[in-house]
Amino acid sequence: MNETGFNIAVVGAGMASAPHLASLLELRDRVTVRHVVARSGERAGAFARQLPHARVTLDLATALEDEHVDGVLLLTPPNTHLELGAKVAAAGKHLLVEKPIDVTTSRARELVAACERRGIVAAAVLQHRTREASRKLRQLLDARALGEIHSASIAVPWWRPQSYYDEPGRGTLARDGGGVLMTQAIHTLDLFLWLVGRPDEVFSYAITSRAHSMECEDTVAGTMKYRSGCVASLHASTAIFPGFAESIQISGSNGSATLSGGRLTVHYADGSVLDEGETASLGSGANPMAFSHHAHQAVIANFIDAATHGAEPVASLRSALDVHLLIDALIASSVNRQPMPVNPGSPS
Repeated sequence: MNETGFNIAVVGAGMASAPHLASLLELRDRVTVRHVVARSGERAGAFARQLPHARVTLDLATALEDEHVDGVLLLTPPNTHLELGAKVAAAGKHLLVEKPIDVTTSRARELVAACERRGIVAAAVLQHRTREASRKLRQLLDARALGEIHSASIAVPWWRPQSYYDEPGRGTLARDGGGVLMTQAIHTLDLFLWLVGRPDEVFSYAITSRAHSMECEDTVAGTMKYRSGCVASLHASTAIFPGFAESIQISGSNGSATLSGGRLTVHYADGSVLDEGETASLGSGANPMAFSHHAHQAVIANFIDAATHGAEPVASLRSALDVHLLIDALIASSVNRQPMPVNPGSPS
């Protein structure tokens, strides 16, 4: 880290950049944005004008040659992450990349490997892990407060209008890597894996409903099975009008926990109840940006801490590979009409 504090370059200034800009403004005492890199000078300029030390840079190489830059916040479309992220790693800069890591698991693995070879701190923007209620539930599960976990469910009942998918590249394999699983439900799926771990086997149906005209799936129903005997259900969709809060429900021998819309409620077998966190809008409806930026702020702050102290970030890029493996297995199960293993060695 430089004497002037932690300095970053922001690469990409599209729709996904809004919560990051709000976060960086609140973190201005901890981080300085030196470069805003984007193909559109107009977008980059609108972003940079709100940050006193930022300058518009149309060439990533220029930002990476800046010896004062410690890290890069990569907010470009998913299909660009490997090539751009590998350049960041080669330059020895720390990397925080928007989800997903890339459009395929093989490309995601390549980027993880490039970062690990260079020894940089690499993390993904999987901000659900940072929420107060999520952290509390993780603590309870680590302490086995719910006892032996026997069942769980994941619901992502969201809505997107057709106009959302009419944007070039939206919901395509080439740019986004998939539909509802890779773009919307990935956050809740990642959080579930962070809480419960990766299942051994899945079975699913993935469809494109009549609500949308698009290449990839907008609705998935499935089940997951664990070696322990635990089973979990999944329903994720962007075809449920007008969109409702996502939720995770986990049941064990000592009680059940429900995480919904950023709030945690635990009903223990002895009759006691725990209720904490805050109910928040999470972008479940027609406006995908209708959510608080505070979880994004926490991810960026954690990334700065990890890069500064050489620590493991809360959502390391390697840990984020798990959700890619799960999504691969869910899609493969639907295509093959049979249960599929969630295989860490799969070549996809």
